Amino acid sequence: MNHTTVKEFILLGLTDDHRLQVFLFLFLLMTFSLTITGNLVIITITLVDRRLHTAMYFFIRNFALLEIFFSSTIMPRFLYSLLKGWKAIPFASCLLQNFFFFFLGTCGFFHVAMMSFDRYMAICYPLQYATIMNSRACLLLVLGCWVVSFVMMFPPGVIFAQLPFCGPNVINHFYCDAPPLLQLVCADTRNMELMCIITAVITLLSTLTVTFVSYSHIISTILHMPSSTSRKRAFSTCSAHLMVVAILYGTSIFTYIRPTQRGGQKYDKITSLSYTVVTQVFNPYIYSLRNKQVKEALKDGWNRRFSKMQLS
Repeated sequence: MNHTTVKEFILLGLTDDHRLQVFLFLFLLMTFSLTITGNLVIITITLVDRRLHTAMYFFIRNFALLEIFFSSTIMPRFLYSLLKGWKAIPFASCLLQNFFFFFLGTCGFFHVAMMSFDRYMAICYPLQYATIMNSRACLLLVLGCWVVSFVMMFPPGVIFAQLPFCGPNVINHFYCDAPPLLQLVCADTRNMELMCIITAVITLLSTLTVTFVSYSHIISTILHMPSSTSRKRAFSTCSAHLMVVAILYGTSIFTYIRPTQRGGQKYDKITSLSYTVVTQVFNPYIYSLRNKQVKEALKDGWNRRFSKMQLS
């Protein structure tokens, strides 16, 4: 019977302990605020400072905008739930949250691969870099990430919206993730589970391959640098990037590439926190704010603002 009688879902969240909920609210509010603030700083400084009008910072600026959208898909609603104890979410809102989570998440993986390729071109082919990674090529790459992600996620999203939900409506998660939602479908979901796994494999493994190959060549090039100081600085940057990549891909592969998509276990919620909260708050710092050029741009911007305040 292809019909839906469920009008809303109940998200159980992470815990029923009131004291732990207070701690979670404060912790998540702080991390969400840091994520939004850090990414807004990156967007602003890369737009204002002409020294940062390069291909690398163009990609980083778009990635920062994407991170704001992705974090805003889940955190505001979950924070409100923790504050008010309101666990219900309308049926349509739940499916929209699910779609945008996977659409923006997929776009994020393509952006990570794209930035890895950009660093590969800059380090391994410095003389040809400016010619190859021109403004038109950068714009096409960014648009390609968005378009390909939407094309990949739209058909599963439409099919998911047509599945019948006619009974239980309790989701053992803190957002509308696909695996626990599939537990509530009143029909055979094997085809949908297979589609989810295939989409996840294509997204995760293809972007991981690009990232892995790019950083392999980068590390090989770094090892041949004559200056030990340059090698140390480059390895410091690469190791930070690879740490984020390892957490992001490791938890995502564990969650979405496995024999069954019927999740909802406690460890699924814990691993979800790592790529919805932990990597989001570290990304602005690791990819941009620890960069020497960005630090100089921020320092100059602050000095100009401070001078204007003194004159006024």
